[in-house]
Amino acid sequence: MELNGKRVLVVGLGKSGVASALFLSKRGATVAVSDAKSQEQLRDEIPLLLDHGISVETGQHGERTFRDQDLIVVSPGVPVDVPQLVHARERGIPVIGEVELAAQFLKGHVIAITGSNGKTTTTTLVGAIISAAGRNALVGGNIGTPAITFVDRAGDEAWVVLEVSSFQLETIETFHPQIAVVLNVTPDHLDRHGSFDNYLSAKGRIFENQTGKDFAVLNADNEPADAMASQTKAAVHRFSRTKEVNGAFVRGDKIVWRGADGDHEIMPVGEISLKGAHNVENVLAAVAVGMLAGVEPKQIRRAVASFHAVEHRLEYVDTVRGVEYYNDSKATNVDATIKALESFPGRIHLILGGKDKGSDYTVLSDLVKQRVKRVYTIGAAAAKIESQLRGAEIVSAGTLETAVKRASETAEAGDVVLLAPACASFDQFNSYEHRGSVFKDVVGQLAGKKQERATAERAVLGGTE
Repeated sequence: MELNGKRVLVVGLGKSGVASALFLSKRGATVAVSDAKSQEQLRDEIPLLLDHGISVETGQHGERTFRDQDLIVVSPGVPVDVPQLVHARERGIPVIGEVELAAQFLKGHVIAITGSNGKTTTTTLVGAIISAAGRNALVGGNIGTPAITFVDRAGDEAWVVLEVSSFQLETIETFHPQIAVVLNVTPDHLDRHGSFDNYLSAKGRIFENQTGKDFAVLNADNEPADAMASQTKAAVHRFSRTKEVNGAFVRGDKIVWRGADGDHEIMPVGEISLKGAHNVENVLAAVAVGMLAGVEPKQIRRAVASFHAVEHRLEYVDTVRGVEYYNDSKATNVDATIKALESFPGRIHLILGGKDKGSDYTVLSDLVKQRVKRVYTIGAAAAKIESQLRGAEIVSAGTLETAVKRASETAEAGDVVLLAPACASFDQFNSYEHRGSVFKDVVGQLAGKKQERATAERAVLGGTE
C-alpha cells in the first residue's frame, strides 16, 4: 500500500485510531482525524496529533470531512454502517480498519485469536508460550496494543500474537494469520451486528485469507466454533475438555496433544493456576497454538504453570473480613458471566449491569438460583436485568461503588463478591479496565488501602467490548 501523498481520514480516536494516524503521517500521508467526542474528552490526544501536522475534527463526523479522501481507516468502536462511511464506499473510497492497515505492512508470523470469551487470557498466554521458546513475541491487537505499532518492530522471525474482535474482522481485506483460533462463539454484540448470524459471519472472516499451509484451531466443545472448519482452507486442529480430538484435549488429569506423530502428554491439569473450567479451554487452545508453532512441550508446560490471571479477568483482588472479592470486569456478555459463576461453588454476591448489548439475561436465572445469594444491579441495563432475572434477591444499587459497599455490608465470611457485569462499561466508565479499577479501588478502601489508579484509566481501542 502506497501512502506517500495520499489523503487519509482516520475515524475514531481510541488507541488504534491515534496509532493509525501517527503511522500514516510518518509515511507521508496527509492525515485528518474525526471523532464524535468533544475536545475536552480528547484533550490528551489532540496536542500529539496537532504536533504531527494532523488535522482534528471533534464533536461530529462532518459529511464534508469524508469527501475527497483516498482512504478511510476506522477504529473498531465505529459502526461500519454509519451514513458517512456508507456514502464514502458508494464514492469508491476504500474503508478499512487498523488491523487491515497493519496487515499491509506486517512481517513475521501472525497468530490471530478471536472468540466471544477468553481472547485476552489466551492471547497473553500464547505470547508467554512463544517467549518461553526464546522467540520474539509481540502481543497486542484488541488486547490494548494496536497491531499497527508492531510494523516497525516485527522482523521476519517475529511472532505477532493478536487478539482480534468481530468489530476488527468486519474491516479486513488481506489480513492473513498463519494460525487462526476461534475459542467459542456465543451471542454478543447483537446491538452492533443485528443478529447472531451476522456476528458469527464476522468472526468467521478470520479464516478468509488462509491457505493450505496455515492452521486453524477450533473449540470442539462449542458447536458454532467447531462448524467453522468448513470455512477455512487451513489444516484444522481442535481442542476439547470433553473428548479426544486431533489437537489438544484432557485425558484423565493430563493435557495431551495429538498430532501426526501420535500423542504427547504436555502437563497435569492441576498445574493450571487459573480458576474455572473455561480457563482449561483457554489453556488447551494455547497449547495447540504452541505445538503448531513448534514450541517444545516442556517449554509450554513451564509457561502455563507460571501464568496467572490477566487483570480484570476473574482476578482475585483481596479478602476483607473473610469475604473474597473478584474482579471480572471483562465479563462483558452473558456467557462470560455464566463462566464466572461456574468458577465458584456458591455463596456469591453478584454485581451485574452496565450498557446493554441486546442480551437475554433470563439464561442466568438457573445459575443465579443455585449459586448466588444476592444480585446488585448497576448502570443503564439495571431495569432490564431486574425484569428478566429470577432466582435471588435483587438490590438496585445504581453505581458500582454503592454495589460493592452494599455487598460488603451483607456478605459473611466465606462469601464471594463478584463483579461479572454481563454488559459493556460505556454507560458509566471509559472502558472495562476503568470499571475494574474502580472496583479494585473500592475494595481497597474497604481493606484500608489507598489506591488511585481508576481515575487515570482511558478507553481502549475506541470501544471494543
